[in-house]
Amino acid sequence: MASESGKLWGGRFVGTVDPIMEKFNSSITYDRHLWEADVQGSKAYSRGLEKAGLLTKAGLDQILHGLDKVAEEWARGTFKLNPNDEDIHTANERRLKELIGETAGKLHTGRSRNDQVVTDLRLWMRQNCSMLSALLCELIRTMVDRAEAERDVLFPGYTHLQRAQPIRWSHWILSHAVALTRDSERLLEVRKRINVLPLGSGAIAGNPLGVDRELLRAELDFGAITLNSMDATSERDFVAEFLFWASLCMTHLSRMAEDLILYGTKEFSFVQLSDAYSTGSSLMPQKKNPDSLELIRSKAGRVFGRCAGLLMTLKGLPSTYNKDLQEDKEAVFEVSDTMSAVLQVATGVISTLQIHRENMGRALSPDMLATDLAYYLVRKGMPFRQAHEASGKAVFMVEQYEALGGTARSSVDWQIGQLRALLRAQQTESPPHASPK
Repeated sequence: MASESGKLWGGRFVGTVDPIMEKFNSSITYDRHLWEADVQGSKAYSRGLEKAGLLTKAGLDQILHGLDKVAEEWARGTFKLNPNDEDIHTANERRLKELIGETAGKLHTGRSRNDQVVTDLRLWMRQNCSMLSALLCELIRTMVDRAEAERDVLFPGYTHLQRAQPIRWSHWILSHAVALTRDSERLLEVRKRINVLPLGSGAIAGNPLGVDRELLRAELDFGAITLNSMDATSERDFVAEFLFWASLCMTHLSRMAEDLILYGTKEFSFVQLSDAYSTGSSLMPQKKNPDSLELIRSKAGRVFGRCAGLLMTLKGLPSTYNKDLQEDKEAVFEVSDTMSAVLQVATGVISTLQIHRENMGRALSPDMLATDLAYYLVRKGMPFRQAHEASGKAVFMVEQYEALGGTARSSVDWQIGQLRALLRAQQTESPPHASPK
């Protein structure tokens, strides 16, 4: 429990801390996001203490009731922070003591902030991954629906930003949807590794008081228990993986945004953004700016930076917990907020986008059909070199690309079916996480 200074670590310290150091050391401005997870973890740990004989049934009930009141204050927005509340754990324990008295001090028996903070973060991230997974699946579903509805629209496919071959507009949409399904699968894998319980590891050596970690695992609905107490309190692989997942997903979203920005210019005039996702110019009234897409493109850099920053923090740390690890939470919270906003905006952009079929069709000039005709003539028995020379003189349809994965109507239908099946499978694999007891 906290000392007279109000610090959980203040037992051997005398005098006061430099006010600048107080602010430098504090994390309550951002780790307050963990208030609900901290209450959940504390409830589970108090039940573990009761089973171990370190807390009476009456004491357990008192702590559980007090934690419910703490949670109620946070939920209502009435929780009042104290200047000595350097983090969410200090704040909640301080308030619990004010509510129930000295019994609150027993809650910290055998528990370190080292295993407490990483437990809270895993609980929060597990729930957040479920939310982001749902948003990502909704974006993919929106893209697949649009691809199905506009399967017969043809427009130029580009390589090196040069017109290459005719493809279906749906084929372009699905190319980005497929990339995002890999991100969806990756997020589920990351969540599995987040869903491992570190509570009961203590500061470094483990818990010496017989607390049943399997009970803690069941109480908090974790899928597994960490294997080594030193590793459990200091590893942040799951944070790095999450930040990398976000970086790669943002790469895919940024590339899609770049395509749409180009397609929306006067030079292309293939698509037009809804007014809901555009702005005008303060000087040039004829302009309609794709701000939503430009911001998606720019947010990728912010996310990449957070990922690189954490990896640089981790690379030189000695074993077990070091205060450097406090840097993980701001990165996670900021990236989670960014991803939530980006996925919702991207879904809105795709669902309201207007396409100009006539302009797409006019862009299908005969010269870009040369390769298609060459393939046709080769199938008729003409050597490729000779066919290539003759191919500029006629037009052939995109329906020859009927191999799975191609741009023919049958192949696009197959892709749509495959993506819908993947979405159904992922929904079955990852039901929303139930709140811990």
